[in-house]
Amino acid sequence: MRYRALGGTGIEVSTHCLGAMMFGFVGNPDHDECVRIIHTALDRGVNFVDTADMYSTGESEEIVGKALAGRRDDVVLATKVHFPMGEGPNRGGNSRRWIVREVEESLRRLRTDWIDLYQVHRPDPTTDIEETLGVLGDLVREGKIRAFGCSTFPAEEIAESHHVAERRGLSRFRTEQPPYSLMARGVETSVLPTCLRYGMGVLTWSPLASGFLTGRIRKGGPIDLTSGRARITPARFDPAIPENQVKLDAVERLVEVAEDLGCTLPELAVAFPLAHPAVTSVIIGPRTMEQLEASLKGASLVLDDATLDRIDEIVPPGVNLYQPDGAWRPRSLTDPAMRRRPLADRPAA
Repeated sequence: MRYRALGGTGIEVSTHCLGAMMFGFVGNPDHDECVRIIHTALDRGVNFVDTADMYSTGESEEIVGKALAGRRDDVVLATKVHFPMGEGPNRGGNSRRWIVREVEESLRRLRTDWIDLYQVHRPDPTTDIEETLGVLGDLVREGKIRAFGCSTFPAEEIAESHHVAERRGLSRFRTEQPPYSLMARGVETSVLPTCLRYGMGVLTWSPLASGFLTGRIRKGGPIDLTSGRARITPARFDPAIPENQVKLDAVERLVEVAEDLGCTLPELAVAFPLAHPAVTSVIIGPRTMEQLEASLKGASLVLDDATLDRIDEIVPPGVNLYQPDGAWRPRSLTDPAMRRRPLADRPAA
């Protein structure tokens, strides 16, 4: 296992980060098996674990907390806050009120006194970024978190957060967690260059493109839309949708690249993000021990320029073959009022 410095924090993390999204009722409800998966990853040299309060409504954090008993000092532990946790107002978002409350709940579920990396899971257009940076800085001073970052922020909001931090004398985001894979390269355009510019650590998620790069989904083969990720988002895998045919064509060409390297498609997929100079660690999110082994098998795989050139021909730099973040879209796209002038202000035809 290789290790890299996490931004400017001085914290050394493994280039493979164990993601815990699939631990709990959404993925694997067997707590004992999930604990074994975590322990196996740690025994294989992984020292970085990432979860979130909303994964299986807190159950993932509880499983991680159980697994880290007696091993907490050996692990860089990351979790996230933003998405609603329960019904009613003020139970989500990036406000001081919610973050102060929810960090205590995460600490309780994780059975720890501190969180190494506390991340804002998505932007919140209703909360001033100064408010969010202020409370996160307070949590660092209180010793409840060691550093903080953002997740799936657009480049312009990352840059704005740094400008606000500098103007107001606030602590700044040290990391960003974007989706990045062989099939979702959009972050190469501006997000990753922005992170490089500000010296941020980057931990990428969904290297297997939500399952498309596992090697089990092939053109002309049967695709089960009732289990796994396909059960949650069937439209992402339905071969009758033209966009998915484009992905299936890309899979066949990427399989050829992997075979020429003597590795599997998942090994190629997990190695790819680590070739970018901005990327610190790639998050793998296994549901089973078999999936963990498949992801870790290529931990030492390094892609040369000739291989990366072939990949560029299949999926050009900066191109997304699908919308990688199905859980969130910016308000500028979802709220018609933000992209349509009031009728009274529109000139008559």
